[in-house]
Amino acid sequence: MQQKNEKYFSSSRYIARDKAQLSQMGISHVVNAAAGRFHLDTGPKFYKDLPVDYYGVEAEDSPNFDLSIYFYPVARYIRAALNSPRVLVHCAMGISRSATLVLAFLMICEDMPLAEAIQAVRSHRGICPNSGFLEQLRELDLRLGREKLMGAGAC
Repeated sequence: MQQKNEKYFSSSRYIARDKAQLSQMGISHVVNAAAGRFHLDTGPKFYKDLPVDYYGVEAEDSPNFDLSIYFYPVARYIRAALNSPRVLVHCAMGISRSATLVLAFLMICEDMPLAEAIQAVRSHRGICPNSGFLEQLRELDLRLGREKLMGAGAC
């Protein structure tokens, strides 16, 4: 598990399933990018004995999977959750799906270009988004660049 800042963390399934550690860390919100049939079913029932708000994304770690449909909803969820103690974003390994969603959050809500977002995340955690996710992030980067020129805010 690596800390991005004092408010949000990225990890693999191991931390996400360790309720004692989540409680000790003060995690108030969990984004699971490997929900349901895509490897890690830690839904709301799993966290029912913790004061945790849960957001599940049923994403396959495949270059052909369209993760971009979750970029804005997850970014807005993370942004809103940052008013609470701490947010955990995870997937099975913590390097592709969750990393892609954290990158999209940084691009959309923190106004970072893709290259800067990658550097920021890599300075805390090894990441390896699959080629399809990287292409989707490149498309997001181009779209956000155009919107910035037009004066539109994203998050």
